[in-house]
Amino acid sequence: MQIIKVVNRHLVKQKHLCHHKLRQFTSTLCYSTSRDALPIAAGYQPKQVEAAYWERQKLHKQEESKRSCKRGTYRMLLPPPNVTGNLHLGHALNATVQDVIARQHRQLGYEVDWIPGTDHAGIATQVVVERTLAATKGVTRQEIGRDAFLEEVWKWKAEKGSGIVRDLEQLGCSLNWPREYFTMDTQQAHAVNVAFERLFDEGLIQRRNSLVNWSCALRSAISDIEVETVDIKEPTELAVPGYEHNVLFGRIYDVAYRVVPENSADNSPVEEIVVSTTRPETILGDVAVAVHPADPRYTKYRNRNEVLLQHPFRQDTISLVFDISVEQEFGSGAVKITPAHDRFDFELATRHKLQSRQVFNEHGNIVSDYPEFQGMRRFEARDLIVERLEELKLLREVRPHHMQLPICSRSKDIIEYMAMPQWFLSTKSMAKAALSELHSGRLQILPANHEVEWERWLSDTRDWCISRQLWWGHQVPAYQAYDAKGNSCWVAALDEQSAQKKAVSILGTTELKLTRDPDVLDTWFSSALLPFSVAGWPKESYKEQYPLDIMQTGHDILFFWVARMMMMGLKLTGEAPFRRVLLNGIVCDAQGRKMSKSLGNIVAPQQVVQGASLDSLKAELQKSCAAGIIKPNELKTSTEGMTKMFPKGIQECGTDALRFTLMSHNIKNHFINFDVDACYTNKLFLNKIWQAMRFTLSSAKSLGISLHDFETMEGVTLSMWDRWIIGRLAETLTICSQSYSNYNFHLATAALKQFFYQNLCDVYLETTKAAISRKENSALVNVATLTACLSWGLQAMAPFTPFVASELLQHVPLNLELKLAHFQDAKLEAEVADIVNICTTVRQVKSRNQISKRHGPKLCLFAQNAKSEEILQRHLNQIVVLTRCEGIELELLNEESKFQKKLNFFSTAGALCSFGISLNDEFALPETKREEMVQQNKKKLKKLLNELQKYRLRIDNEAFQLMADNAVKEHFQNRIKELEAEIDSLMTLTA
Repeated sequence: MQIIKVVNRHLVKQKHLCHHKLRQFTSTLCYSTSRDALPIAAGYQPKQVEAAYWERQKLHKQEESKRSCKRGTYRMLLPPPNVTGNLHLGHALNATVQDVIARQHRQLGYEVDWIPGTDHAGIATQVVVERTLAATKGVTRQEIGRDAFLEEVWKWKAEKGSGIVRDLEQLGCSLNWPREYFTMDTQQAHAVNVAFERLFDEGLIQRRNSLVNWSCALRSAISDIEVETVDIKEPTELAVPGYEHNVLFGRIYDVAYRVVPENSADNSPVEEIVVSTTRPETILGDVAVAVHPADPRYTKYRNRNEVLLQHPFRQDTISLVFDISVEQEFGSGAVKITPAHDRFDFELATRHKLQSRQVFNEHGNIVSDYPEFQGMRRFEARDLIVERLEELKLLREVRPHHMQLPICSRSKDIIEYMAMPQWFLSTKSMAKAALSELHSGRLQILPANHEVEWERWLSDTRDWCISRQLWWGHQVPAYQAYDAKGNSCWVAALDEQSAQKKAVSILGTTELKLTRDPDVLDTWFSSALLPFSVAGWPKESYKEQYPLDIMQTGHDILFFWVARMMMMGLKLTGEAPFRRVLLNGIVCDAQGRKMSKSLGNIVAPQQVVQGASLDSLKAELQKSCAAGIIKPNELKTSTEGMTKMFPKGIQECGTDALRFTLMSHNIKNHFINFDVDACYTNKLFLNKIWQAMRFTLSSAKSLGISLHDFETMEGVTLSMWDRWIIGRLAETLTICSQSYSNYNFHLATAALKQFFYQNLCDVYLETTKAAISRKENSALVNVATLTACLSWGLQAMAPFTPFVASELLQHVPLNLELKLAHFQDAKLEAEVADIVNICTTVRQVKSRNQISKRHGPKLCLFAQNAKSEEILQRHLNQIVVLTRCEGIELELLNEESKFQKKLNFFSTAGALCSFGISLNDEFALPETKREEMVQQNKKKLKKLLNELQKYRLRIDNEAFQLMADNAVKEHFQNRIKELEAEIDSLMTLTA
C-alpha cells in the first residue's frame, strides 16, 4: 500500500490547466462534479437519467446567467415545426443536428443564441382542423363561419404548439426559450405586413390573372412544394375528393379536329388534324391547335394566311398555330391548346396572343359558358364528352398511357391549373442577388453538390404566387378602393386608415369605399422573413441579433425556404441572413422507404425514446383516425404496415440513443435510413460506458481513493497499454474536433463508439482487472487512466448524448491534465493493434467451436521469427486475459515445435504468429471438428493467397508505380510481407 500512496501523490501533486488544444472540451460545460454525487445505479436507465438531468438543469440555468461570454455570440434558428401535429423523426434529426452544433459551440466558449419557434402552416393546419371538425362535430368550416373556425384553429395551435415544445425539450434541445416565436404572433404579423407594403410600393408585388396550382377541394392556390407527382404507368383508378367512385387515369385520347375549307364551295374530302390528350374534358376551353413549323405532316398549311379548325362543342372555330416548342415525336405532332388549364398551353398562348377560355370554376365544375355540361364535375364531364365525341365520329382511339399526375399533398385532390386573380412577387432581381452571394464565395452551401440546385432554381425563377384562398394565415394587407365613378385601385397598408390616405392620393377623392382582400399570404412568405423578423425587424435594433451564423435544414426546402430567406434578407435588410447553409437528408425507414401512412412506417421520436407496445402503436393510429388526421381507408394499410414492421412493438431506447443513432448517419446523404433496432443497440452501447464508470468507481473505492483526487497525469510512469489507450483517446478527440468543423458528425460518433466499445471497455479495461483486484503497484495508474479516458471521452460524447454524459461526468474530474500529443505513437498503435487482432482471431475460433472455460483451453503461440517472439513476449499477460484462456505458451514456429502434436485447434493470426488451442484431456475432439478446422484453414489460405495476388498485381502495375506516393508504396510492400508470413505459417501448420 505504501507504493500506491506514493503514486497517488504524483497524480495529485499539482493542479494544472488543460492543454490548450483540448480547451474546446472543457469550456462552459454544464456538468456538476461532486464528491457527494449520488451512487451510480446498477445499469443505465434512460428515464431516470433524463429526469435527473432536468433537475440539474434548473440549477445550471442560474449559473449560466452569471457566466460571461468569452468568444461572442453564435446564432442559429430552428426551422419551425408546423403546428399540425407532434414532432416526427425528420424534425428530431434537424433539431439534434442543431443541438449538437449548439452544445459544441458552448464548449468552445460561445454564447449560443438558438431561437425556437413554430409555424402556422396555413394549408396544412387548415386541412387537419377541417378534418377534425368533420370527424368530431360533423361540421364544415363554411357552416360555422370564418371567425368560429379561426377560434378552433387557435385552440388546435395551443394544444399542438405546447406538444411540440414538450417534444423538443424532451429531445434535449438547448434552445433559447425566452425568444420563442410563432409565425402569427404580433411581432411576426407586423413584420409580414411591413414587408408586403414595402415590396408592393416598390412595384415588386402585383395583382394579376395568371396560372396557378389550384386545389378544387381546398378552393385555394397551393405552392409547388405541396404538389406531389404520381407516376401512372397503366390505366389506374384513384380516389378523388368529392367523388363517390374512383376515377380512371392513365389513358390518352386521340381526337380529330376538322379543318375548315378555305373555300366553302369546296367539295373535296374534309381534312382533319388529330390531337392526343389525357384530358378530353378541357376540350371545351381549346383556343388553338399547335404544330411544329418544321413538321412535314403540316407544311402544306404553312402557305395559308389562316388555318381554322371547327370546335366540336362550340359554334366557332379555332386557329392552327406553328410553334417550335411543340414536340413532333409526341403522337400526331399536333397538340390542343387550353391556356386556362395548362402551363405549357398558357405560355404558348401568351406568345401567340390567344385569349383564354375558362372551363372550370373554383369548385372544379363546368362553367355556364357550356350549357350542355354546365355544373358537372370535371371528371364526370370527361365521360360525357368522350361519349359525345364518339357520337360526332371525332374520337379516333383510346389507349393506355404512361403519365405524371399532379396531386395536392394536403387534400389528395387532382391539381387543376387555373388562371385566377392572385398576388405575385417578382423575384428576378432578388434571385440574381441571391445567386451573386454564391458566385462571390460569400455563401457556402454544404454539401456542395446542392449548389447546382441553388443555381438551377434561381437562374430560372418565376414570379412567386404569394396569395392563398384560405382563412388561416396572415391576411393580405392590401385594400381595393372604389370611387363614385367606378374607378378603382389597390393599395398596401398596415391599417385601413393608412390605406385610405394612399387611395385618396391615387384616386383624388375622399369619397371612397375600401375592401380588404380576404385572401391570406403563402406560409413561405412569413417564413422567408424569420432570420430578421425574429430579431425585431423592422426596428433598427434587429441588427444586434442579425445575421445568423448558420442555417441548417433539410435539402428538400432549399429553394422554398432557404433561397427565399436569402432573397428577402438581401432585399429588405441589405445583408445576407446567413453565410453558411448545412443541408441534411430525408429520414426513411430501415429499408430506405419514405415514411408514409400507407406503409405504416411512421414512427414518432417519443415512441422510440419511451418504447411502445404494438397495441399502443395501433391505438395511436386509431386516435389519429378518430381525430380526422388520417382517413379510414388509410387506417387499415397503416395498421398492417405497422404490425409487419414492429410485431413486438418498439423497445425503450432513451433520448441519448435516439440522438446518437441519428447522428451516426452521414446527415449530408440524400436519404437517411433510420433503424429502430440500431437505436436499441446504441442504448446497450451507452450501458457499456455506464458499466465502465461503475467499474472505475468501485475500483477506486477498493483502493481507498476518490476519482476526484486525480488532477494530473504528468510525471506518472505509464505502461505500454496505458500509453496505448491514451493514444487512442487522443486520436478519437482529434477526429471529433475535425468532424465538428466539417459537420461529418457520423465520423465522430463512429470514433467514439470504437474508442469506448472496442478500445476502452473490451480491451483496456479487461487488462486492468487483475492488477486492480490484487492491488498491484500499477492499479492506481490503471484507475487514473480509466478516469482520464472516461472524463475526456464523455465530454466529447456530451453534445451527442447530453443526458448520460451529464450523469456520468458528475463522478469524474473535468480538467484532469493530460497532454495528449505526447501519447500519439504510431508504432505502439500498430503493435497493440496486432495483439488485439490475435486475441480476436483466437476468440473467434473458440466461439466457432463452442470452447468455454470448462474445457480448460490453453493457448500456444508460435512466433514467426525472433522479432515477433520479442513483441509477443511483452504482451503475454494481456493476451491470456483477452483470449480468456487458462494458460499461454510461446515459442518459435518450426518443425520441432513441441506443442504441435497436442493441438486441438490451430490457425494463423496475422503476420506475427500462428496459434493453437489445446483442451483438457477429458474432452475428446471429434474427428468432424478437426476436419472442420482443416477446411476453415484451407479457405483462409485461399483468401490470403487471393489477397496477396491482388497486392502483387497492383504493385507491379506501371501506372501505380508512377502515380502512388512513397507512403502508399511502403504500405503495399509491408502488407505483402505480412501476407507472405501468414501464408507460410498457415502452410506449415497444415502440412
